[in-house]
Amino acid sequence: MRTITLEEHFVTESFMRATGGPRFAEIQPKLLDLGAGRIADMDEGGIDLQILSLTSMGLDALDPATATTLVRDVNDELAAAVRAHPTRLAGFAALALKDANAAAAELDRCITRLGFAGTLVDGTAGGKFLDDPCFLPFFEAAAHLSVPIYLHPALPPEPVRQAYFSGLPGDLGFVLSIAGWGWHAETALHTLRLIVSGIFDRFPTLQLIIGHMGEGLPYALARTSGVLSRAAPHLRQPVAGYFQSNIHLTTSGYFSQPPLRCALDVVGSDRLLFSIDYPFSPNTRGRSYLEELSDVLSPEDMAKLTHGNAEALLSL
Repeated sequence: MRTITLEEHFVTESFMRATGGPRFAEIQPKLLDLGAGRIADMDEGGIDLQILSLTSMGLDALDPATATTLVRDVNDELAAAVRAHPTRLAGFAALALKDANAAAAELDRCITRLGFAGTLVDGTAGGKFLDDPCFLPFFEAAAHLSVPIYLHPALPPEPVRQAYFSGLPGDLGFVLSIAGWGWHAETALHTLRLIVSGIFDRFPTLQLIIGHMGEGLPYALARTSGVLSRAAPHLRQPVAGYFQSNIHLTTSGYFSQPPLRCALDVVGSDRLLFSIDYPFSPNTRGRSYLEELSDVLSPEDMAKLTHGNAEALLSL
């Protein structure tokens, strides 16, 4: 069965020089590999197609002009890798959102000229959530181009880091602020902010993808939707309704069955897509997880999860 994954990461040498690189030195060689080594890892895990996205930690610290030039170069490098392996690799555009107009123009270039499938952006930009009106040109472009936005977690702004993640021994505060908890809480909050701000009413066809089995939102959605929907009568539907019309979830980084069952119960099989979070998680772990699910999911739902929903959403 064809297998497509959507939250799979890379960096380039130019990006690392400009930003100091990610803080994950042990996997830098895999992040940098856009060729034979990556394809070999995909083969080992039975992955047919990876949608690649920049691990953009450090981009937000750059000034808008520098960041805009940098992501253009990164996108060109990714496009070259996709051209070299067109049946195995595809791309999500990297964007520098501090200049939303430039980001909109770069998204248009990436979709219409480079053939990318959408964009992945990291959480806040310049300390602002994306429901800020200054980011409207970016959303207008995504809606006009009919491509999805993958909302990925970002490092917490400094006041949040100090309030929530300081005072712990060693690197525990940092780990807690990212995959240990903070990333998921922030992206869940961000998703709800986008909904209640009315962004999906303004752009009804806009599609948002969130990873990590929905960042905890499926578990909380009944209560959250009930409370927020009463407080937001301006919305065209209850908060939970947007998870049936505008929001998709991926499995990235999650390899246990209870969160999947919750996501299936709450949002359904039509809006769930398989992802691994490579190279932060190995492809072989994702393949083992899929093999477990063959006893849980019907063949129809397995086909949706592994490739069907991605093909429809990304027009692959």
